[in-house]
Amino acid sequence: MDYSRYKHLKIERRDRILTLTLDRPPMNPIHFDLHTELSRIFHDLQVDHETDVVIFTGSGEVFSAGGDIPMMQKRIDEPELFNRKNLEMKQMIFGLLDLEKPVIARINGDCIGLGATLALLCDILIAVDDARFGDPHVKMGYVAGDGGAVIWPQLIGFARAKEYLLTGDMLDAKEAERIGLINHAVPRDQLDAKVNALAEKLARGSKKAIKWTKTCMNIPLRQLAHSIMDASLAYEAITNMGPDHQEAVTAFVEKRKPRFTGP
Repeated sequence: MDYSRYKHLKIERRDRILTLTLDRPPMNPIHFDLHTELSRIFHDLQVDHETDVVIFTGSGEVFSAGGDIPMMQKRIDEPELFNRKNLEMKQMIFGLLDLEKPVIARINGDCIGLGATLALLCDILIAVDDARFGDPHVKMGYVAGDGGAVIWPQLIGFARAKEYLLTGDMLDAKEAERIGLINHAVPRDQLDAKVNALAEKLARGSKKAIKWTKTCMNIPLRQLAHSIMDASLAYEAITNMGPDHQEAVTAFVEKRKPRFTGP
């Protein structure tokens, strides 16, 4: 598999374990081009016959800060662009859910917004214990339409998911582990050992048994995502054109709190 076309994803291989790294340090925001690359990479990984296990992580000490503010403004200014990015969004989410190979999220720091959605859709999540998780779409005057409404309730139940998605509040990795949002929260100096031991254990296992067990468990998640994503992205598109989202983007650039006035 030739991965040379990917400019914002770093791809490294150790035996049959492939590490996929969001490579826009220090915050690894998902900007225009990285968004496009993420819509394609999981489909390429599916047909990469040299890979059995994927580790998904971020460069530096942050997994991903989520959506890129300049891209948000660009989508406000060019509404038709939102339709194209919505198609990429579905390709990204379904590509990850359809990927048969086990994916370990190596969460090396804060994991926010779309970054959190992608991490939570992985199979096993191991985070440094000082990482923070959150989906602050509503704080940007935006519907959590890019997959957060799909996966958060499945992991922690509707009551807790509604609290976090409707407020946009953050939680730390230890609390995320306690409530079942992630599998493990470990000290930073233990992260690689924990991730690598699990990846090697999976790589030594029965390949078809592991990947098709994952496939079976993902059937209801895929069905759920197909039933929700079109509507949630449509609602997100409506808020993309609303005054609250523009106010939030402007406030972020001006380094102040937004003043929401929309109905």
